[in-house]
Amino acid sequence: MTDSIVSFPQLNRPAPAFNTKTTHGMRSLTDYKGKWLVLFSHPADFTPVCTTEFMGFAQRAEEFAQLNTELLGLSIDSIHSHIAWVRNIEENFGVEITFPIISDLSMAVAKAYGMIQPGASDTAAVRATFIIDPEGILRAMVYYPMSNGRSVDEFVRLVKALQTSDANGVATPENWQPGDQVIVPPPATTADAKARLDEGYEYTDWYFSKKSL
Repeated sequence: MTDSIVSFPQLNRPAPAFNTKTTHGMRSLTDYKGKWLVLFSHPADFTPVCTTEFMGFAQRAEEFAQLNTELLGLSIDSIHSHIAWVRNIEENFGVEITFPIISDLSMAVAKAYGMIQPGASDTAAVRATFIIDPEGILRAMVYYPMSNGRSVDEFVRLVKALQTSDANGVATPENWQPGDQVIVPPPATTADAKARLDEGYEYTDWYFSKKSL
């Protein structure tokens, strides 16, 4: 017997639409138009790894807000379970979860985003994270196994990198941080390649040049 086919959204295409219940009332993808959105799933409420992740996102919520970025969590659990878990986190750890959490009992959102993977579980979402831009376009997606927590630092960094690339028409190198040099797009013609050496960039070769912003 083969595993069920998992449907995945595609980068640089419109993110799957949703209109669903959350701990802050109904939310739809269109509610986030004009803002970046980090949508992330977790396997279940009241689990230790998920608890650390939710606290990590909550503790960086203000930094995300300064980047015009909203947070939206998801699991297959009910609204009442989410509310109880959020209250439990605040009581036990002193961390307030300020972002909404989708109650996806029907698994409609989870399936649309490829969060349900039979190799892991038929009823729990893996640790999937999606970055959606202000036009509703899916720009990045990252999947983690249930056993290992995500790095919130990486998603802050990735949002900053995407925004920098959009604003300046550049790429960012491995582990780029704000203030680091960026990569200039390679020339598209032999004439441009020949001219690249004299264009004022930090030149390594015709296809690899950097600059400071």
